[in-house]
Amino acid sequence: MSAIAGIYRLDRSPVSADHLCQMVDILAHRGPDGSDTWHDSHVGLGHRMLWSTPESLSEKLPLAKGELVITADARIDNRDELISALNLENPSAEAISDSELIVAAYEKWDEKCLDRLIGDFAFAIWDSRKQRMFCARDHFGVKPFYYFASESILVFATEAKALFCIEGVPRQLNRLRMGDYLLGMFHDTAMTSYQNIFRLPPAYRMIASASGVEIDSYWRLDPNRALPPASDQEYAAQLREIFTEAVRCRLRSAYPVGATLSGGLDSSSIACMARNLLKQEKQAPLHTFSSVFDSIPECDERSYTKPIFEQGGFAPHFVQGDHQTALENLDKMFWHQDEAFYAPNWFMNWPLYAEVQQQSVRVMLDGFDGDNAVSEGYNLLSELAASRRWTEFIVQSWKLSRVSDLPFWKGLWSYFYYYNFKQLVRQYWLLRGFQKVKTIFFPSRKKDKQVQGHELLNLQFSREMNMIARHHDWRKTQGHNGLSERQRQYRNLIEQGTESFALEVMDKMTAAFNIEPRYPFWDKRLIEFCLALPAEQKLYNGWTRVVMRRAMSGILPNEVQWRQGKTDFSPNLTRSLVNNSQELVEAWTSLDFAEEYIDRAALNDIHQRLTEAPSGQDARCLWLGLSLALWIRYFYRRDNQKEVPSSSLSNKQSKSKVNSQQVESLA
Repeated sequence: MSAIAGIYRLDRSPVSADHLCQMVDILAHRGPDGSDTWHDSHVGLGHRMLWSTPESLSEKLPLAKGELVITADARIDNRDELISALNLENPSAEAISDSELIVAAYEKWDEKCLDRLIGDFAFAIWDSRKQRMFCARDHFGVKPFYYFASESILVFATEAKALFCIEGVPRQLNRLRMGDYLLGMFHDTAMTSYQNIFRLPPAYRMIASASGVEIDSYWRLDPNRALPPASDQEYAAQLREIFTEAVRCRLRSAYPVGATLSGGLDSSSIACMARNLLKQEKQAPLHTFSSVFDSIPECDERSYTKPIFEQGGFAPHFVQGDHQTALENLDKMFWHQDEAFYAPNWFMNWPLYAEVQQQSVRVMLDGFDGDNAVSEGYNLLSELAASRRWTEFIVQSWKLSRVSDLPFWKGLWSYFYYYNFKQLVRQYWLLRGFQKVKTIFFPSRKKDKQVQGHELLNLQFSREMNMIARHHDWRKTQGHNGLSERQRQYRNLIEQGTESFALEVMDKMTAAFNIEPRYPFWDKRLIEFCLALPAEQKLYNGWTRVVMRRAMSGILPNEVQWRQGKTDFSPNLTRSLVNNSQELVEAWTSLDFAEEYIDRAALNDIHQRLTEAPSGQDARCLWLGLSLALWIRYFYRRDNQKEVPSSSLSNKQSKSKVNSQQVESLA
């Protein structure tokens, strides 16, 4: 959880040391343990240091090694493997920092070094031999990397706010991103809320030289790889071994280690595994941090965490999750985020992280989205129906309905219809012929209306930006109809973009409290293994993620190991918005700044419905519109200077993929 910054003037004009220092200074919250800069003529690198691993205590960045200079925010997890492969001679592995490993790997394997690195990283290496800047971001985007590039300059940093320290870097809203945000579309992993400011997408590298900037992917998940046949016990044993290593390598810390604990399968598996590993090494008990809800019993999970604590080996801490309101600390959060943040329940994490900092914990294990990492396996039903294995399809649907308390007929029909029915009936020529006749005699009309279910969009803005068609095209790539379980999991992991966006939000929120989050479920080795598992290892006899449940046998309490479902925290958001109507009224002035994007009347209607008949759906929708409006107000009021938003978005910025089109816009 350190910070990096850099300036590379492609036109070879000199780098200003003052500008570089300004970039480093504005990132001071990410690195209280020191800062430094390095510059030479037209190149400059900066760093803020947060000590977390034992090796980082003596690490100095930027680091010059011969003709290479590196700045990095990195934790490398396969250290022993790399030290051996690189033939590094040192009596103590702790004397070799992670940044030294990256430089040594680059020196030996050049760009192919990325094939050897496992961990979370964002780094930049200035190679004076080749007169180029080599940058890369980890496989899933745990570490952020923002940049601005033109014909004359490349500027990059861990947070977007640092880029604006450099004269000539524009600070204007990206109007297309505003529409995407309201429609919940995050598939474009390069886009930000600012025009001409981009993210380096997960698993991408950037090479900048006098001839321009090139960006491409260095790694992709293989959605077609399958594991060799094995028994249920063998698959579970393999997963347990990989999961153990994913937790173990993330316990490497020079400070007390903590873990979020909600009582769900994901966070409980991490906490119990970490507890066991720390106990084996005779280290201090694991700190756990849990939100509790005295006034909202349906959100409280102490009935699940209690049997975990009864096993011993923990130092538990509790924070009242129902005491924080949705509109508290928003300006602080906006300053750290640099963008609106989507998830409505993350306001609960602010007091939780404050407690983590109070306990001097710097490393936090988090069970973020183990659902997708392991996968719940629902598209096994799609596979069964597509292969006409109707008996198995009915049996598995019946058992799923029993475990999940979903009426059998409802579950059977919904899965049959949404996953297979359309695909099956389209095979018949009669239906296809009917559709052709229907197209001839009843041509479809594009209704000039907002996308169904997204009433927040301003109609004029929606027409101007063609948001209906954009949303329609996106929806075609998001459905799970007819997909195999492996295809469904791959789409959730990679193609939706919500995972990397969420990881960035959590990164910047924890940075406010000098905490480094670590995510065992987002270990490259574990993700690759889980994606390659047969669908029957994910859904079996009604139990989702069954291979993970089997792997945790003897580690988790039985009631947690076989817990079905998870807690819905939306009642906390609903209660917060309903009970703090005065804050909402005061926040309503923010709509003046956002009426270009948000339909004020629609937001008023949602607010009215919420006060008359509170519902989680209306609360989430209200928060979505209000959070964006509040951030836009913050954006314009920052530094007491209102900037004029541009009237349109260039075609180059509207590309949803990082490919040759974007490279052309940067060259």
